[in-house]
Amino acid sequence: MRRTAAAVAALTLAVTALGTAATTATAATGQSVTACPTGWGSLDKDAASVNYAPLTNARTGRHDCYDRIVFDVPGGGTGVGYRVGYVDALYQDGSGDLVPVSGGAILSIRLVAPSYDPETGQSTYPGRARQPLPGVDVSGYTTFRDTRYASSFEGETLVGVGVRARLPFRVQQLTDKIVIDVAHTW
Repeated sequence: MRRTAAAVAALTLAVTALGTAATTATAATGQSVTACPTGWGSLDKDAASVNYAPLTNARTGRHDCYDRIVFDVPGGGTGVGYRVGYVDALYQDGSGDLVPVSGGAILSIRLVAPSYDPETGQSTYPGRARQPLPGVDVSGYTTFRDTRYASSFEGETLVGVGVRARLPFRVQQLTDKIVIDVAHTW
Protein backbone atom coordinates (compact mmCIF):
# COMPACT_ATOMS: atom_id res chain seq x y z
CA MET A 1 0.00 0.00 0.00
CA ARG A 2 2.84 2.38 0.92
CA ARG A 3 4.69 1.60 -2.30
CA THR A 4 1.58 2.29 -4.38
CA ALA A 5 1.01 5.63 -2.67
CA ALA A 6 4.65 6.57 -3.16
CA ALA A 7 4.53 5.57 -6.83
CA VAL A 8 1.35 7.60 -7.42
CA ALA A 9 2.91 10.62 -5.69
CA ALA A 10 6.08 10.31 -7.79
CA LEU A 11 4.06 9.97 -11.01
CA THR A 12 1.92 13.00 -10.13
CA LEU A 13 5.03 15.04 -9.41
CA ALA A 14 6.62 13.99 -12.72
CA VAL A 15 3.50 14.88 -14.74
CA THR A 16 3.24 18.25 -12.98
CA ALA A 17 6.92 18.93 -13.68
CA LEU A 18 6.50 18.10 -17.36
CA GLY A 19 3.49 20.39 -17.63
CA THR A 20 5.39 23.19 -15.89
CA ALA A 21 8.40 22.67 -18.16
CA ALA A 22 6.19 22.85 -21.28
CA THR A 23 4.48 25.99 -19.99
CA THR A 24 7.84 27.55 -19.12
CA ALA A 25 9.25 26.69 -22.57
CA THR A 26 6.16 28.20 -24.19
CA ALA A 27 6.41 31.36 -22.08
CA ALA A 28 10.14 31.64 -22.73
CA THR A 29 9.78 31.39 -26.52
CA GLY A 30 6.59 33.39 -26.72
CA GLN A 31 5.08 30.70 -28.97
CA SER A 32 1.95 28.76 -28.21
CA VAL A 33 1.85 25.00 -28.52
CA THR A 34 -0.48 23.88 -31.31
CA ALA A 35 -2.62 20.82 -30.73
CA CYS A 36 -2.49 18.91 -34.01
CA PRO A 37 -5.38 16.70 -35.13
CA THR A 38 -4.16 13.37 -36.46
CA GLY A 39 -7.28 11.24 -36.27
CA TRP A 40 -7.62 11.20 -40.06
CA GLY A 41 -6.10 7.76 -40.47
CA SER A 42 -3.98 6.49 -43.33
CA LEU A 43 -6.49 4.29 -45.14
CA ASP A 44 -7.67 4.99 -48.70
CA LYS A 45 -10.18 7.79 -49.21
CA ASP A 46 -12.41 8.31 -52.24
CA ALA A 47 -15.43 10.15 -53.57
CA ALA A 48 -17.56 9.55 -56.64
CA SER A 49 -17.47 12.12 -59.39
CA VAL A 50 -20.61 14.12 -60.14
CA ASN A 51 -18.91 16.90 -62.13
CA TYR A 52 -16.30 16.70 -64.83
CA ALA A 53 -13.80 19.50 -65.41
CA PRO A 54 -10.08 19.63 -66.25
CA LEU A 55 -7.22 20.12 -63.78
CA THR A 56 -5.49 23.49 -64.26
CA ASN A 57 -3.02 23.87 -61.38
CA ALA A 58 -1.36 22.23 -58.38
CA ARG A 59 0.30 23.97 -55.45
CA THR A 60 1.53 23.15 -51.97
CA GLY A 61 1.72 24.85 -48.60
CA ARG A 62 3.27 24.28 -45.18
CA HIS A 63 1.23 24.49 -41.98
CA ASP A 64 2.01 23.93 -38.29
CA CYS A 65 0.53 20.43 -38.24
CA TYR A 66 0.57 19.24 -41.86
CA ASP A 67 1.80 19.76 -45.40
CA ARG A 68 -0.92 20.53 -47.98
CA ILE A 69 -1.32 19.98 -51.70
CA VAL A 70 -4.16 21.67 -53.58
CA PHE A 71 -5.45 20.76 -57.04
CA ASP A 72 -7.47 23.42 -58.88
CA VAL A 73 -10.33 22.14 -61.01
CA PRO A 74 -12.33 25.22 -62.10
CA GLY A 75 -15.89 24.31 -63.00
CA GLY A 76 -15.76 21.12 -60.94
CA GLY A 77 -17.61 22.62 -57.98
CA THR A 78 -17.53 20.18 -55.08
CA GLY A 79 -18.19 17.18 -57.29
CA VAL A 80 -14.74 16.19 -58.57
CA GLY A 81 -14.12 12.53 -57.84
CA TYR A 82 -10.89 11.23 -56.34
CA ARG A 83 -9.09 8.18 -54.95
CA VAL A 84 -6.20 8.82 -52.57
CA GLY A 85 -4.16 6.18 -50.77
CA TYR A 86 -0.72 4.81 -50.03
CA VAL A 87 0.86 2.48 -52.60
CA ASP A 88 4.06 0.44 -52.70
CA ALA A 89 4.93 1.82 -56.16
CA LEU A 90 3.39 4.28 -58.62
CA TYR A 91 2.74 3.12 -62.20
CA GLN A 92 1.81 5.26 -65.16
CA ASP A 93 -1.68 4.60 -66.54
CA GLY A 94 -1.74 3.25 -70.07
CA SER A 95 1.91 2.16 -70.30
CA GLY A 96 2.31 0.59 -66.86
CA ASP A 97 5.77 2.19 -66.57
CA LEU A 98 7.14 2.67 -63.06
CA VAL A 99 7.17 6.28 -61.89
CA PRO A 100 9.95 6.67 -59.27
CA VAL A 101 8.87 8.74 -56.25
CA SER A 102 11.30 9.62 -53.44
CA GLY A 103 10.34 9.32 -49.77
CA GLY A 104 9.50 6.76 -47.13
CA ALA A 105 5.97 6.26 -48.50
CA ILE A 106 4.07 7.12 -51.69
CA LEU A 107 0.66 8.74 -51.66
CA SER A 108 -1.19 8.01 -54.92
CA ILE A 109 -3.64 10.74 -55.90
CA ARG A 110 -6.09 9.98 -58.71
CA LEU A 111 -8.39 12.83 -59.73
CA VAL A 112 -11.39 12.36 -62.00
CA ALA A 113 -10.21 15.42 -63.89
CA PRO A 114 -8.08 15.23 -67.03
CA SER A 115 -5.06 17.48 -67.59
CA TYR A 116 -6.50 18.46 -70.94
CA ASP A 117 -9.69 20.02 -72.30
CA PRO A 118 -11.89 17.10 -73.40
CA GLU A 119 -13.44 19.25 -76.14
CA THR A 120 -10.22 20.43 -77.79
CA GLY A 121 -7.57 18.05 -76.50
CA GLN A 122 -5.46 21.09 -75.49
CA SER A 123 -3.41 20.75 -72.32
CA THR A 124 -4.82 22.52 -69.25
CA TYR A 125 -2.01 21.44 -66.91
CA PRO A 126 1.56 21.08 -68.20
CA GLY A 127 2.51 17.89 -66.35
CA ARG A 128 5.09 15.59 -67.90
CA ALA A 129 5.29 11.90 -67.10
CA ARG A 130 7.73 10.98 -64.32
CA GLN A 131 8.61 14.67 -63.74
CA PRO A 132 7.97 16.81 -60.62
CA LEU A 133 4.71 18.76 -60.66
CA PRO A 134 5.20 22.03 -62.55
CA GLY A 135 5.61 25.03 -60.23
CA VAL A 136 5.68 22.87 -57.09
CA ASP A 137 8.80 22.83 -54.89
CA VAL A 138 8.61 20.79 -51.68
CA SER A 139 12.19 21.49 -50.52
CA GLY A 140 12.27 22.08 -46.78
CA TYR A 141 8.80 20.63 -46.12
CA THR A 142 8.30 18.63 -42.92
CA THR A 143 6.37 15.76 -44.51
CA PHE A 144 6.51 16.09 -48.31
CA ARG A 145 9.65 14.80 -50.03
CA ASP A 146 8.76 14.62 -53.73
CA THR A 147 5.96 15.09 -56.26
CA ARG A 148 5.59 13.26 -59.56
CA TYR A 149 3.15 13.63 -62.39
CA ALA A 150 2.29 10.12 -63.59
CA SER A 151 -0.33 10.52 -66.30
CA SER A 152 -3.60 11.88 -67.57
CA PHE A 153 -5.40 8.96 -69.15
CA GLU A 154 -9.05 8.38 -70.01
CA GLY A 155 -10.26 11.44 -68.09
CA GLU A 156 -8.24 10.87 -64.90
CA THR A 157 -5.00 12.48 -63.72
CA LEU A 158 -2.60 10.46 -61.57
CA VAL A 159 -0.04 12.12 -59.28
CA GLY A 160 2.35 10.65 -56.72
CA VAL A 161 3.50 12.47 -53.59
CA GLY A 162 6.51 11.13 -51.73
CA VAL A 163 6.15 11.60 -47.98
CA ARG A 164 8.52 11.07 -45.07
CA ALA A 165 6.54 8.05 -43.78
CA ARG A 166 3.05 6.59 -43.95
CA LEU A 167 1.24 9.33 -42.02
CA PRO A 168 -2.42 10.29 -41.49
CA PHE A 169 -4.03 12.31 -44.28
CA ARG A 170 -7.36 13.88 -45.10
CA VAL A 171 -9.00 14.90 -48.35
CA GLN A 172 -11.40 17.83 -48.64
CA GLN A 173 -13.57 18.78 -51.59
CA LEU A 174 -13.90 22.55 -51.75
CA THR A 175 -15.48 24.56 -54.52
CA ASP A 176 -13.31 23.91 -57.61
CA LYS A 177 -10.51 22.35 -55.49
CA ILE A 178 -9.34 19.08 -54.00
CA VAL A 179 -7.24 19.67 -50.87
CA ILE A 180 -5.06 16.96 -49.34
CA ASP A 181 -3.36 17.43 -45.97
CA VAL A 182 -0.72 15.00 -44.71
CA ALA A 183 0.02 15.25 -40.96
CA HIS A 184 3.55 15.76 -39.70
CA THR A 185 3.10 13.09 -37.00
CA TRP A 186 0.68 10.49 -35.74
